[in-house]
Amino acid sequence: MPRRFKKEKKERKKLGIRRKACRFCVDKELVIDYKLTKLLSQFVTEGGKMVPRRLTGNCAFHQRRVVDEVMRARVLALLPYSLSHSQAA
Repeated sequence: MPRRFKKEKKERKKLGIRRKACRFCVDKELVIDYKLTKLLSQFVTEGGKMVPRRLTGNCAFHQRRVVDEVMRARVLALLPYSLSHSQAA
């Protein structure tokens, strides 16, 4: 019976991928508030889903705060649940 050898994994070069810094940690004066809909809409996709922190670069603490404020703004009808349902055209 022939022996099966494990295929050697090709070594991949690590590209210089720089980790995003949390914009709220960098700029301490930037406030997360449900009334700032322009800021919060950056964290919501066109389909209405919230953008994960690996894409936004937020730290876990600030991402939780953003999620809470987006939910609060949605309940008060400041942000739509889905942008396709919004009145703005």
